Amino acid sequence: MQKKPIKSTPGFKKKAPRTNKPPQIEAFPEEMRLNRYVAQSGICSRRKAVDLVKEGKVSVNGEVILEPGFVVKPEDKVMYNGKVIKPDNNKIYILLNKPKNTITTVSDEKDRKTVMDIVGRTIKERIFPVGRLDRETTGLLLLTNDGDLAQKLSHPSFKVKKFYHVTLDRPLMPSDLDAIKKGVTLEDGEVAVEGVDYIEESPRNEVGIEIHVGKNRIVRRIFEHLGYSVERLDRTYYAGLTKKDLPRGFYRTLTEREIIMLKHFT
Repeated sequence: MQKKPIKSTPGFKKKAPRTNKPPQIEAFPEEMRLNRYVAQSGICSRRKAVDLVKEGKVSVNGEVILEPGFVVKPEDKVMYNGKVIKPDNNKIYILLNKPKNTITTVSDEKDRKTVMDIVGRTIKERIFPVGRLDRETTGLLLLTNDGDLAQKLSHPSFKVKKFYHVTLDRPLMPSDLDAIKKGVTLEDGEVAVEGVDYIEESPRNEVGIEIHVGKNRIVRRIFEHLGYSVERLDRTYYAGLTKKDLPRGFYRTLTEREIIMLKHFT
């Protein structure tokens, strides 16, 4: 638990690199399990790929396969939603500072702006967001076609660190701050918070919170449970990555060092 107030997010510079993406090449085995094949094709994480297979959305050589552990051979033809897919050896890792009013999804049936509208025009490979930020939440979001890494970053057992800058509709009472530190019980169970405090040199309605849980709208729900409205929510730190030199609405490719750090972290 942090004893000192959480410091503000580092200031932004006006520009951030959008390109300069070195290919990250990985060798694939001659045979692989179907759920991994789907994930490495840039569709989703391996965990999500299991669901897609079980839902009958994947076929091999024209036959729908419902077993995620089915072994795919090099000569097999795999299709998802009627389109041929293949594992992509060129691994892409994009860090986006997500703006407000943007949907964290590959596509939206209501034709609303998605994160792919920001990065999709310049990235040829099929990529997808790791985890989710709700429409109103801003901040760090990782997009990749590395299904294995996405699965690990999303799994609760790895306890990936996430820091949020929360702005409330009124000052947070010290008693409520203590209550959050001890753990708040919501309708779906108790939520353990790794750290929470007022943000240094800021009004008492601005709070920093560290949390590992990936439940939907979890940070907003914690404060709403105590009678507060979250006016702004910004993710400032994710799995060792920060928003330094990355203005809102911009993105960049991860450096080789950052990629190694992520893979070592998981």
